[in-house]
Amino acid sequence: MEFFDTRIVRGRRISIVVDNSKVEEISESIFQGVAVRALVDGAWGFVRSDSIEDLERSIERACGIARAIGGREILNLAESERGLSCRVPVKKDPSSVSLEEKVDLVREIERAARLPGISSTRVFYTDILTETEYSSSDGASLRSSVTRTGFGISAVAMRSGLLQSSSEIRAGVCGLELIEREDPFELARRAARTALDLLDARVPEGGRFPVVLDQELGGVFIHEAVGHAAEGDIVLEGGSILQGRVGEQIGSELVTVKDDPSLMHYGHYPFDDEGSAARETVLVENGILRSYLHTRETAGRLGGSPRNARAQGYNRPIVRMSNTYLANGDWSLEEIFEEMRDGVYLIGSRGGQVNTAEGIFQFNARRGYLVRKGEISELIRDVSLSGQTLSILKGVRAVADDLRFNSGGCGKGGQVVPVGDGAPHILIDEAVVGGAG
Repeated sequence: MEFFDTRIVRGRRISIVVDNSKVEEISESIFQGVAVRALVDGAWGFVRSDSIEDLERSIERACGIARAIGGREILNLAESERGLSCRVPVKKDPSSVSLEEKVDLVREIERAARLPGISSTRVFYTDILTETEYSSSDGASLRSSVTRTGFGISAVAMRSGLLQSSSEIRAGVCGLELIEREDPFELARRAARTALDLLDARVPEGGRFPVVLDQELGGVFIHEAVGHAAEGDIVLEGGSILQGRVGEQIGSELVTVKDDPSLMHYGHYPFDDEGSAARETVLVENGILRSYLHTRETAGRLGGSPRNARAQGYNRPIVRMSNTYLANGDWSLEEIFEEMRDGVYLIGSRGGQVNTAEGIFQFNARRGYLVRKGEISELIRDVSLSGQTLSILKGVRAVADDLRFNSGGCGKGGQVVPVGDGAPHILIDEAVVGGAG
């Protein structure tokens, strides 16, 4: 079997950073390049170039590399539903506002975060237009144009040598309507107030407790501990706790997890980087593992539907998530706290780590609260959550009806792509809570 495809990527990027009242970065760049793959006798050849001229020669080079590798098993790519060409509309095109106006805006946001007691502030802004042309030897010819805009604020408070920080980040598949929708000035003040409040927060005692995760931390858990473990290439490499478990009950009946690039959140794309249509994939349904995420190659090897081949720029596409989320339940947040009675409420994410092969994780929350008799009480800081993925999934006791998405960048294989993580509030029977340091 011989197959080849080409992906031409063009675009522009603006990035602005203001750090402690000083403009640290103003950059405006234009990029273009091409990625060419060829599959010959079960081996892949890959060529990337900043020049989009002479595609025929690049295809020949990719085929030559594949032939030189040779000698592998015959690889059958799964058939995929072809995507559609699309220009994602924006209400307020970032290019309609001058660079000077954007710099002034970022300066104003940074000033809003400088409340008394705040020792350090940092604000970033970015907008990116990416235009993609995809074609393949099996007849695909697709175009897309996607604009992404985002900003973030961080504030650090200091007292008697103790430092506490807080941040707010917003991004979307949209234009400058994001600024009007999200009120960055109030978010800047919120980040500063939270950092100041954390100076007076207590450090929790470690132990096992019932836990409520907010939408951000719940979304990060679903992305890191479930989504990555469901990526077909990780499964094939033997690096997933979910390997060989399709059809098994891996979580509570309240747990339904989906990945959906068609949703207009930060991980959206009209078609993936193999031309497959953006469609919903149900990973877990009522606690039962239903599917993995796939490229055409991993779907050909494992069975399934390819729609999650993604690449940063004109790199090689690999299996990646898009908008991954825990579906809504039917509990109110008040009912969840009443059900928990006593425990810990964890809010936000400051990063962490997960081992998909062993199914263990550790995340740091931005802050938390002790809950007593169903009521939120003391603020706590430097707090972490850890546990075993499948035990946590099986211990989900209640899922709220307040699904919310957050935006971020996901790194894998040296590439970073935009993703959306989503969840409602979640009540977990028991997890390990401790100081994050």
